[in-house]
Parts: sequence; C-alpha cells; structure tokens
Amino acid sequence: MSSTSGLVWFRRDLRLDDNPAWAAATSEHHQVTALFVVDPALLDRASSRRVVRLLSDVAALDAALSEHGGRLLVRVGDPRVVVPQEAGRLGVSAVHLNHDVTPYAAERDDAVRAALDSIAVEWVPEWGTLVHEPGHIQTKAGSLSQVFTPFFRVWERTPWTPWPTSGDALLTNDPGDALPKIEGDYPVLDGEVGEAALAGERGALARLDLAAARADTYDEDRNTPSLLGTSQLSIDLRFGTLSPRRVAQVVGESTAGRAALVRQLAWRDWYAHMLIATPTLVEQPMKPQYAAIQWRQDDKGFEAWKNGRTGYPFVDAGMRQLRETGWMHNRVRMVTASFLVKNLLIDWRRGERYFRHVLLDADVSQNVGNWQWVAGTGPDASPYNRVFNPILQSQRFDVNGDYIRRWVPELASLDASAIHEPWATGPLELAAAGIEIGVDYPEPIVDLAFSRGRVLEAYGAVKR
Repeated sequence: MSSTSGLVWFRRDLRLDDNPAWAAATSEHHQVTALFVVDPALLDRASSRRVVRLLSDVAALDAALSEHGGRLLVRVGDPRVVVPQEAGRLGVSAVHLNHDVTPYAAERDDAVRAALDSIAVEWVPEWGTLVHEPGHIQTKAGSLSQVFTPFFRVWERTPWTPWPTSGDALLTNDPGDALPKIEGDYPVLDGEVGEAALAGERGALARLDLAAARADTYDEDRNTPSLLGTSQLSIDLRFGTLSPRRVAQVVGESTAGRAALVRQLAWRDWYAHMLIATPTLVEQPMKPQYAAIQWRQDDKGFEAWKNGRTGYPFVDAGMRQLRETGWMHNRVRMVTASFLVKNLLIDWRRGERYFRHVLLDADVSQNVGNWQWVAGTGPDASPYNRVFNPILQSQRFDVNGDYIRRWVPELASLDASAIHEPWATGPLELAAAGIEIGVDYPEPIVDLAFSRGRVLEAYGAVKR
C-alpha cells in the first residue's frame, strides 16, 4: 500500500463487496474517500420511483461505509465539474471507478478524465459492472460477434480476468452535501420480504439468496408471469448493489435452470459490448435499411398502450404492472413491445424511451438491445415478420388468466376460456360477469390480422 490518498467515484456500483474499483483503491492507497455525485441531468430523466430506489441504495452505501469508520461524500452537480474539483480539493493521486457503457457516460467520463489529466490525477477504471469486459469476447477474426450464440460459446469458456483484492485503507468521513429528500417507500417486488426488502447491498444479497433458491426451475417457470419464476435481480444489477460475477458464483450451473439463468448474464454482457462498439444503437437501427420505415404518428394509440387500455388483456396487464410497480415480467415485455411496434406500427424508439423512463431496472444497453431485437432492427434480432400474437401468448403463458386478473381486475370474473379475448365472449356471459365491452373494458384498438399485414408491408417496402 502506498502512502497516497485515492478517491472512488461510485456510479452504478453501489456496493463494497466484489467491487474492483473499491478493492483497487483500498489496496493501493493509505486513505480513501468514497464519492457519489447526484447528477441532476440523470435524475430528471428517471421516474420518481427509480429516483427513490437510487437514493435509497446510495443511503445504504453510506451506512455500510459508516460501519467501517467512513462516510460517503455526496455532492450534487455536474460530475464533469464536481469530480475534478473534489480530486483537487482532497489532493488525491488517483480516481478509481467502474466503467459504464452508455454514450452519455462515455462523453461524461472523457471530460472528467481530461480534467484530471490537467491536474496530474490518475484515472483508474475497472469493469465491475460486467462479467467480461468489452473486447475480451471475440470471434476468431478478432471482432465482436453480431450473433449471440457464438458470443455465448466464447463467453462461457473464457476465464474471468481477476479483480483486485480489497485492502485496509483508512476511510474519510466527510458526508458532504445532504442527499435529496427521498419521497416514497423503497420499491420492492413480489416475494421480497424481510432482509430482501431492504435497500442496498444487504438487501441485494438476500434477494440473490431467494433467486438462487428457486433457480432450479428457472427454465421451466421464467415465461409464466403469474409465477415468481424469474430472478428479479435486474434492478440490483442495474444499480450495482450486486455484481454479475457474484450472481454467477452463487447461482452456479449445476442444473439446467441454473445454467439458463447464468446465460442471461451473457446476454447482458453482449448488449453492453454491442453498445460500446456501436453507440448509435441508442438512436439508429443497426440494420440501416430499417431507418426508412414509415412509422405511424399515433399519439392516441401510444397513450392507450402506455395506460394499459388497448383492449388486449395480456398487453394491458403488462403495461399496468409497469406503471404501478416500475417492473414488468420479461415475457410480457416482449409482447407489449411487439404490440407497439408491429401491431400499432409506432417507432420502437418511443417505446424504448418510455420503458427507460419508467423501469426500475432501466439499463440503456439492455433496453435498447431488447427493443431493437423485438423490432427486428438490431443484432441477432427477431425476424421482421415475427409478430407476437397477444392472444396466443396470453393463452400459452397465462393459461388460467391469473396474471390478467391481478392487473386487469375488471376482467377478474371471466373464466379462463373468455379472459384472453373478452370481446369474443357472448353477451350473456359478459352480462353475467358484469362486464360491458367499451364501457368497463375497452374494445381492441386494432385488428390483429389487419395490423400484421400492415407492418409486413411497411417492412417489406424498405427491404425491397
């Protein structure tokens, strides 16, 4: 350990355990300051629920540091100004951090690094947000695979680059500015009780234990939205209260279900690597011919979709779950996205931005990658002529209608044969259930057969 002091800039890595930036700093310096910058530009883009989650996790990090004799130095402002300013004020020799992959982060970090260079402060980045850092998983030709399966084959056999081991540096205890007031309760998901309902790393580790306990049936249950079948760890991975390597280690691959869950971490890496390689994915289709698609400017349809009023119960259940909780089951994310893009022929970017604003786990690379997958415009994407039928998806993955009944309660009295397409139910059955289509629940806003033909024509026109 040197006698110098260092600064760790926490961003989306709100943990002390299995955090290479924190480990490197505490092993290389005599004294370390932990810094978090509240960036108003990012807070303004997030839903109030996600702001609560973020600030609660930041407060939990401060509490964890206090157990080791330190405090989290909080500053509010533009990180491009604040980080160099604090580095200079504290007289540190290095700023340690974990990389991010978004275009915003890249521009911000370039500016901070240049400012640090001008005052002779070292910039020391790590890759604590991914299993493998970008550039380490390549084809034989030395490039990033545009298809996931070949990427995964290399990903799973590539040894992990070792991360630093934590040291015993002295921690500073200046709390700095007060965090913005946390308005609202810490958002938790189904099944998160006890310690698993707590903020920060402590809660995240408890949530990981719950996910690992049900991982054996992950491949069987993950597509049924009425079950607690997914890991529900995407929010912790987003804010970095868990490291992806810790998830892979705890879950393991001893069963098919566990292996299937770990495979999702490879998808996460792939989309992050892809965004680093092609930052224009945020705004432009990866397949350039699709830039010419004639999208419909259907504000009324977009609002119906956002508010869960499309007349298609499975779609509406998902959009209401998102609106009310900030989270949506993965299978339903695909169906709701397909409905917007393929059935309403609305630009995928409008949906992606809405999801990015509302989702607790909003991660730019994952969100953009998955929306482009559904739209058929991105790498290894779903074929453009694949249109998820919301009725068939509902009948297959919500067989008894339990998910619909929870989120679309006005249809709860319908039986399993009627709940997936209530407009097709006879008037006597609807009357007996106390439902009038168009009054208690909307009529379908679009005909599925017509909309399928319309989208195939729109995509076909640009392919020709």
